[in-house]
Amino acid sequence: MKITAISLQTRDKNRVNVSVDGNYRFSLDVSQIIDLGLKIGQDYSDAQLLEFETESQFGKLYGRALEYCLMRPHSAREVRDYLYRKTRPSRSKTGELKPGVSSELTGRVFNRLVEKGYINDQKFAHYWIENRSLTKGSSQRKLVSELRSKGVETSIIEQILCETERNDSLEIQKIIAQKRPKYPDDQKLMMYLARQGFNYDDIKSALDI
Repeated sequence: MKITAISLQTRDKNRVNVSVDGNYRFSLDVSQIIDLGLKIGQDYSDAQLLEFETESQFGKLYGRALEYCLMRPHSAREVRDYLYRKTRPSRSKTGELKPGVSSELTGRVFNRLVEKGYINDQKFAHYWIENRSLTKGSSQRKLVSELRSKGVETSIIEQILCETERNDSLEIQKIIAQKRPKYPDDQKLMMYLARQGFNYDDIKSALDI
């Protein structure tokens, strides 16, 4: 079987359509075409074409996973969960049931993202702690709980917390400034702050009770 055409896609200039014996067969990233050495007019066996189709799946899945990682930093567990969902069957817009990708393929994608630095729990924990502190304030206890729920190891959480300048005394003041209009009563505000993970002594000190 012979490759008869390689043409850029209209909507995605980073991917090309590959035709075999005059019919569209699969698409690949431009870089994959170079890496695989595909050429118009060259003959390939069924086994080789199936391998190229697997690489096509890899390129598509890697592109989607990369977009997911670039939306905001994600923990390793979040990315694993995202990729796991891609192994499950799904329905197309027309209602057709499409099979999921193989776990071997998702493993390759995950490893490539790690290799390229898009998955790094230390960077993720730093981003999460700093972002939460900048936006609305958060207790250390709550940060630890949130990061653990996202699969970040306790040792990494403790390391990043030690490296940051945040502290509960400053964070609690941010929350009090935001929530005081809603909780004019000190007791109700104390209960709210306790639910946010602050300890009793810090709450009393912040409210000057």
